[in-house]
Amino acid sequence: MTQMFPAKVQLPWHSPRIAVLEIHGGIGLQVRGPEMVRTIKALMDDARIRAVVLDIDSPGGSAPVSDAIFRAVRKLSARKPTVAFVMSGALSGGYLIASAAQKIVALPTAMVGSIGVIFMRPVVQELMDRVGVKMVMTYEGKLKGMFQPWREPTPEEQAKVQAMTEEYYDWFVGAVAKARDLPVETVRRYATGESFSAAQGKEIGLVDELGDFDTALDMASEMGKTPRRLQYVRPRRPLLERIMARGGASFARAIMAGVEERLYPHIDLR
Repeated sequence: MTQMFPAKVQLPWHSPRIAVLEIHGGIGLQVRGPEMVRTIKALMDDARIRAVVLDIDSPGGSAPVSDAIFRAVRKLSARKPTVAFVMSGALSGGYLIASAAQKIVALPTAMVGSIGVIFMRPVVQELMDRVGVKMVMTYEGKLKGMFQPWREPTPEEQAKVQAMTEEYYDWFVGAVAKARDLPVETVRRYATGESFSAAQGKEIGLVDELGDFDTALDMASEMGKTPRRLQYVRPRRPLLERIMARGGASFARAIMAGVEERLYPHIDLR
């Protein structure tokens, strides 16, 4: 006598799906590195997620944060089909992150590229002179005070900054070339800081396909061999910030963080 067993039932929350992760805003402020990297790692470890669409709209931002997210997306792309979709713009650090996906889909009128590096350091010496304030610094090591905003940089310090900027630029060009499987010299030819329409970007190898969000979803569905069952994902803010957000404290904190960031030197892919 043959014993019959009921067919295995797959519960809806166990079904395979496509994750959609928004990466919107400036990298480092709106798009925060630790939270985004944790979110990407969770997608990589979630067996239900068969493909990922990165919805990117970013002018770029912090070079280290862009690098951290780029590396996380590269690891994700090595495990699961990953498609970047650009509706408005993926520029500089935003484009770096997009390049880590296996495919880039963009509206023809979107902006891509802007491959370049900016080193920013505020100098408030003239303002301090006007209000009669002096800053006295005591330090060891002749270049220890090179990034302080209270004075103009010396020629030696400026030469050091230029060398560092060139190092970051070479890394940026090399990272995009490797991710996009393009010759380094080809990428360097277009790495003038210039932005391109996605239509131009497709011609020079910065974009794979012109289309809308549905085009990106269809591509991810085909690559992941999974139906278009979507799961929208967003990085979870720290508990303290969520509590503070109920009042006005988070807004004030964001303003102070922005002011503090601008007072210190930083290198951006923007």
